[in-house]
Amino acid sequence: MGCSLLFATSACNDFLDEEVQGQLSDVQFYQNEADASQAVSAIYDMLMQDNPGGAWTSLWMTKVLPSDEAYAGGGSTTDQQQYQDLDDFNYDEANTAVIGAWRNLYATIYRANQVINNINPEESELMRRFVAEAKTLRAYSYMELVSLWGPVPIVPGLVGASEYGEYPRMSEEEVYQLIEADLTDAIAALPVKSNYATTEQWRVSKGTAQALLGKAHLYQQEYSAALTQLEAVIGSGEYGLEPSVAEAFSVENEFGQESVFEVSYTTRENYTQGNFPWGNNESFIHIQLSGPRGDNYRPAPNDSLIGGWGFMNPTEKLYDAVVETEEGSDAMERYWSTLMTVEDLQALGGDWVGQAHDFEGIIRRKYGTFVTEAAGSTEQVNYGTNLRVIRYADVLLMAAEAHLLAPDGNPALALEYINRVRERSELVPLTAVAIEDIVRERFVELAFEGHRFQDLLRWDMAGLVSIEDALGSFGFRPRFMHFPIPVEDVQIAGLEQNPGYGQ
Repeated sequence: MGCSLLFATSACNDFLDEEVQGQLSDVQFYQNEADASQAVSAIYDMLMQDNPGGAWTSLWMTKVLPSDEAYAGGGSTTDQQQYQDLDDFNYDEANTAVIGAWRNLYATIYRANQVINNINPEESELMRRFVAEAKTLRAYSYMELVSLWGPVPIVPGLVGASEYGEYPRMSEEEVYQLIEADLTDAIAALPVKSNYATTEQWRVSKGTAQALLGKAHLYQQEYSAALTQLEAVIGSGEYGLEPSVAEAFSVENEFGQESVFEVSYTTRENYTQGNFPWGNNESFIHIQLSGPRGDNYRPAPNDSLIGGWGFMNPTEKLYDAVVETEEGSDAMERYWSTLMTVEDLQALGGDWVGQAHDFEGIIRRKYGTFVTEAAGSTEQVNYGTNLRVIRYADVLLMAAEAHLLAPDGNPALALEYINRVRERSELVPLTAVAIEDIVRERFVELAFEGHRFQDLLRWDMAGLVSIEDALGSFGFRPRFMHFPIPVEDVQIAGLEQNPGYGQ
């Protein structure tokens, strides 16, 4: 076995071509359920690594920074240049964050293929479930790839290093066909969330696969098909909204009723600055990276939000949208769960001192550096914050959108679903709903969760929203409708580059 440039990452060290003394071959390894369980866990492990493509190449930040919800921040215009360039729409095919995201997703696919190609699902019900988990994670990875890069290679099997040039970019339709096939198979084999033991809630469930399939149809403007899947999630009785957005993101409610799928992190390694794996950060170190900049931030006495390294500063545009949705409500719950201003901080007894790069006076609280989510002697390298990939609120808003746009949709249900999300935060319910309301609600409810940029891309392609109107003032130009194919995969593997890059 070998790893092509498509998944050239340190993760491939597990799958080198060279024979290693005592190493089992594929045929020898996949012999029983215990072996299969380890192989499936390895897929999640790859997905859960924050920087598998190298230091500071988070897929989460790579998806958030090109949107209109956050600026790169940091210490200067050159601090983590790959993130600054994403934020400023100045990135190209050599951007290391884009390359790292691509590598991570294909490395996840590689590990999923190991399971799909080596495990016989007919051996037992557990083996069938393992293959279904692998297909769900493979579909998720391809979904990220096709929505961000457009046509991408489909790598179906155990590809050796000499074979990478044999897999050209396939059409978006073909990639979505694979996604749909994988998820359809998975739905038939996966248990519902409540059938997993408490210790296994981190696994994908039937609801995860249904939500992903609904999302895949939504992205293709297949609204009726999207409704079938999203309504199945809603009607399952497996999910619900937490009493507040803050509680949906609390440690206590990880894998709770609002969690359709989340990526799990732990503080048990108890890292220090000396032993933290900086070159290949297997943690959610980006929580620390994107906390309010410690040089300027003075925490309020009774607030658990402490200082970080100053990346991912909220935009004034997002602040205005959040405030707009709070009109008529005194609760301000979603506001406080998402952000606060310097004036808010000072009113609480804290302060902001001096100037900071890309800072408009607004501090992010969602995915914040809360001391309650850190542990160990060196808190800043031990955040256990889980990454919420799919929340039930997201499912409700996707279903509301599909009901508005499907020929057989139900506008009354669209209104009900969006109001469920709003009323959870004690916001005034809407009396009617239009696509503009869905756009605004997703912007605010799902801020900093990695959905906004992909939403704008798909809405533009569907003729619902102009992405140039939304992002033009941030530097967006037409070539940024897709991420660039990594330079090595163009030069060595011969993949065709996306328009506007490599010139």
